[in-house]
Amino acid sequence: MKKVISNFSDWELIEMLKKEHVSNLAIGFIYRSYYAVLSNYVKQNQGSEQDAEDVFQEMIVTFIDIVRQGKFKGESTIKTFLFALNKYTWLNELKKRGRAMARDGKYENEKDTDEKDVSDFLIERDAKKMVMTLMDKLGVICRQILTAYYYDNLSMKEILPMVNYENEQVLRNKKYKCLKSLEEMLSANPGLAQQFKSALLYGQ
Repeated sequence: MKKVISNFSDWELIEMLKKEHVSNLAIGFIYRSYYAVLSNYVKQNQGSEQDAEDVFQEMIVTFIDIVRQGKFKGESTIKTFLFALNKYTWLNELKKRGRAMARDGKYENEKDTDEKDVSDFLIERDAKKMVMTLMDKLGVICRQILTAYYYDNLSMKEILPMVNYENEQVLRNKKYKCLKSLEEMLSANPGLAQQFKSALLYGQ
């Protein structure tokens, strides 16, 4: 039986990726169209075949996430955007490994709009994940209060029904205690404190 080869326009592919269950045809099309050249970029820049596969899989998951959040505006082609996403994902991995190439001045000077959009999205996602991980350690109530106040920009009056406290003053007292606990948690690690401060800025 002859295998059916499906090709999709950018618009068709985006619509398929928006669905709750992504079609294997869509994923197969992305692999068939872009894996060879994108994996080659990784392998030419200190990466192995396994690195290339890992980066490509991570890139697909991230791209689907970007599409579903409505952050892919279609101002560039999918091909151009995936090239930028693949490049950023790999260079970010190199940076994590502490390799000098991640800070290559040429790369910094050649960032275009697509790469900036990609990096902004990933930085924001990672920052929020870090904040939520820390807040989890404070307990459910503290996380609920601080998330509502700092991320959702809700007032004490709006938060009150969510936590079922007697009045706003009691809620303020609890918020203060939550912040003090967070401060104590961060005081032992200045580097983590700076990361947390930066992450909060992305959440506002």
